Amino acid sequence: MSILGSAGASRSHRSAAARPGDVNAYALPVPADARRALARSWLWLGLAALIVSGLFAVLLVLSRTPVLNRVLPVADFFRVALVVHVDLSVLVWFVALAGLLWSLNGSRRFMGWAWAALGLCGLGAALMSLAPLLGSVDPIMVNYIPVLDAAPFITGLLVFAAGAVLLVVRGLVTAPKIGPAPDATGALRFGLNSSVVASAVALLAFGWSYAVLPKDLAGRAYYEILFWGGGHALQFTWTLLVLVGWLWLASSCGARVPLSSRVTLALFALALASVFVTPLAYLAYDIWSVEHRNLHTWAMRIGGGLAIVPIGLAAAISLIGTEPQTPQQRPLRAALVASMLLFGAGGMIGVFIAGSNLRIPAHYHGCIVGVTLALMGLVYRLLPQLGYSAPEGRLACLQPALYGAGQLMHILGLVWSGGYGVQRKVAGTEQVLRSTSEVAGMGLMGLGGLIAIVGGLLFVVVVIGAMRRAPLPSALTTDAATHAGAA
Repeated sequence: MSILGSAGASRSHRSAAARPGDVNAYALPVPADARRALARSWLWLGLAALIVSGLFAVLLVLSRTPVLNRVLPVADFFRVALVVHVDLSVLVWFVALAGLLWSLNGSRRFMGWAWAALGLCGLGAALMSLAPLLGSVDPIMVNYIPVLDAAPFITGLLVFAAGAVLLVVRGLVTAPKIGPAPDATGALRFGLNSSVVASAVALLAFGWSYAVLPKDLAGRAYYEILFWGGGHALQFTWTLLVLVGWLWLASSCGARVPLSSRVTLALFALALASVFVTPLAYLAYDIWSVEHRNLHTWAMRIGGGLAIVPIGLAAAISLIGTEPQTPQQRPLRAALVASMLLFGAGGMIGVFIAGSNLRIPAHYHGCIVGVTLALMGLVYRLLPQLGYSAPEGRLACLQPALYGAGQLMHILGLVWSGGYGVQRKVAGTEQVLRSTSEVAGMGLMGLGGLIAIVGGLLFVVVVIGAMRRAPLPSALTTDAATHAGAA
């Protein structure tokens, strides 16, 4: 597959940059058949989730910002907004983009399953979004998948889960086979196949937890144990997707990634291997035991990071001395750089977590936003191949920088306040801000959050703007035609 702008590079630049047919050109062809229409539909679901979660995020940030939070009914309002925001911006958005990538990666078999999965996920997401408007809800703040204890929300979550199960099962049976000597495209396919397997393990963990949960548990304790094992396993899925994104974006920027396809495949396999600690944790310990919880945590901390550092370093090194050669490459590079910076910041903060305070959300905000930025970059990369125009111009380049800078301010404010012991999952007077430093830290968090919200909504504006413009002939659309019968 050709890479944007390679034809216009200087001779010295071309010698170091990825070129058509280059074994280091990490990219995935986009078939021009029903799979492309399916991928477009998953993209629309992801965009809808971001729009609604952004509206809840505005209210969420205001509820934690000093002075402004006094005008809001903070306590329950904050928790309800947080539940819906997290589930839409993480769970629904990530699953939708995974559905997009798995649709392009898999074969054309069982397309009825694919559309049914999309319909169930869309219906479930709609019910979860509308639940706060359909009656009294009781927000339950648990890790990974917070819930509103009300029939509409629980129904929506179950319907969404049914769609996710169908999506993953189809992903398993339609995954392309990888030969013994894969090229860079084959290595990316292996990474996507691995993310499907990790998701299957996560779904198995959710089901296992439900089957063995003590029947007398209820409320927060029930949902915390229910989602702990599967939630940890899902982090391997998101990690594999971000690694695929970094390699793909680096090659799309014209960079030559200094990793052979064999090494990349081995690193993906290493990242995948760690997820199989999950069933071992269920076999070795009771799911409500401290040992069970700790084994999941250590598997994610140690195993989840083994492939991140070498692939991240390779992607970063490949960008040195490689400048964007076309307007379409600039947003891709901005998204890649912002993604690696935020993911790295989140990982570093995680090393210093002690106790339950705002350093914990600072850690996962950094990592989650790192994944989100990589997925945003892949959306920019794929839009022309999906039949839309390529994002370009100042807004497209500004969006990843604005979103990343806002989120960096947000997590720094959380770390600052967490250092003073400010607790997580509280707002307003419950935060008990005793000093000027604590107020300043939360103020930085609020300002960064608002900037990040603007950056997130700007992504939607840029993407919808590109969708509305007529597509122009380009290297990317040529690639789509060339690979129309691929996979």
